[in-house]
Formats: sequence, structure tokens, C-alpha cells
Amino acid sequence: MIDTHTHIYDEAFADDAAAMVQRALDAGVTHAFLPNVDASTIASMRNFAAAYPSFCSMMMGIHPTSVNANYKAELAAFDSEIARHANDYIGIGEIGLDLYWDKTFLPQQQEVFEHQIEVAIQLQKPICIHCRDAFNEVVASLKKFKPSQLRGVFHCFTGTPQMAQQIAKLGDFYYGIGGPSTYKNAKFIDDIAQIPLSRILLETDAPYLPPVPFRGKRNEPAYVAYVAQKLAQVYDVSFADVDKQTTQNVKTLFFV
Repeated sequence: MIDTHTHIYDEAFADDAAAMVQRALDAGVTHAFLPNVDASTIASMRNFAAAYPSFCSMMMGIHPTSVNANYKAELAAFDSEIARHANDYIGIGEIGLDLYWDKTFLPQQQEVFEHQIEVAIQLQKPICIHCRDAFNEVVASLKKFKPSQLRGVFHCFTGTPQMAQQIAKLGDFYYGIGGPSTYKNAKFIDDIAQIPLSRILLETDAPYLPPVPFRGKRNEPAYVAYVAQKLAQVYDVSFADVDKQTTQNVKTLFFV
């Protein structure tokens, strides 16, 4: 299994990072993708990936909730990092739009999102999209680009099959499924099998969104196995089938 979205460089793992990585390996998780948040997390992400190079790959991006009145400085930090170390990153992420917490900086979020998409296209790298309460706005931004230029993953996808059909017209996109798929009120998971398993990626978003039975606790990559178990039930296939197919999906999208 590959955890395609995990913030294990977060200080929440400062006291047991090595043990956490070992638990992931013991659970069958062979690799983890680390998406960046903003300028303040670049150093910690790079340091963590350097400490566990065979386990980690990095993505560079600016999270939409980090876009505020100081967004020009964030863009400058992003551009500088990409200019110096583009080859260190397998994708551009975590990028997107978030209108759940605050709608004040929507124009700035759109500018930052679309700039990062342009960089991804120039570098021919996939994008990792954060979309919260902003589906129509994200679609509008993506429509500014040619579908043939775009590939990536909609992180923490909890949408409908109809939304997935819209997304499929915008580019070569996959859907990241994590802990929320195991929640009792997760209506979206009932219809997820309408999306081919060949389009699904596993993720945790650790330390956030832990699956059942760990709700209320810190999430970590080892728990992606619970997501795979849930998907095996939904798609009516074996756990091994989910593991094999989602791993192949990662290789197809990220060329790893």
C-alpha cells in the first residue's frame, strides 16, 4: 500500500517518528507522499524526507487556507523552492480552494491555485487538489486549462459519482479516499463503486481524519489499511486486489 497524502512531518509525530514509520511498514505501507502546506513547513518536510528517503516522497505546494493578505510572500517562497529543487518533488500539492473556514481571500486563493497549476504543467507534474466547499470554483479554475495538460488527484474525495464525471472531463484525475470513508455518516462511500477502482488512491491525511476505530485520535500511515479494508467491502474484491490496484494507480499517475 502507498499512503498518497500524509503530513507525518508535522510536530504531532515529533516524539515517535521512527516508531510510526515502522508501524506503517509492518502494516504493509511501503511508501508515503508528503504534501507541503506553506513556506513554514518546507524545512520540516524536507528534513523528514531526508531522514526516511526510502519511505517518503515530497510534493511542493501552498495549501489554500495558508493564502491570506501575505499570499505574495507565499508565492515567492513556492517559486524559489521550485526553481532550486524541482526534481526533488513528485507533484505539486497540496493546492486548491477552501471556502469552509473563510471566503475573504477567494480571489487570492484562485490566483495562487492557478499559478501552481501553471507551474505543474510546465514541469509536467501531477497536482494534488484540496477542494472544500468550493467544487464549482475549483472546476471553474481547472476549465481555464486544457484537459490534456492536467493530471492529478482530488485529495479527500467525498463527492458524488456525478461530480467525478465532471472531474473526468477536466483532465486525467484520480480520487483520494481516506478515513472519512469509514464513518457511519459517510453517504458518499455507498456510491463510490460507480467510480472504477482503477481511479482510486489510498490516503490518510495524517495526523488528521483517522478512520474508525481511531476517531478522536491521531491518524498515521499504518491506518490506511482500514481504508483499504473498507474499499474491499465496497468494491466486493479482496484486500489484496485493492492493494494491488491502488498501488498500480499511484505508479501510473506519479511514474514511481
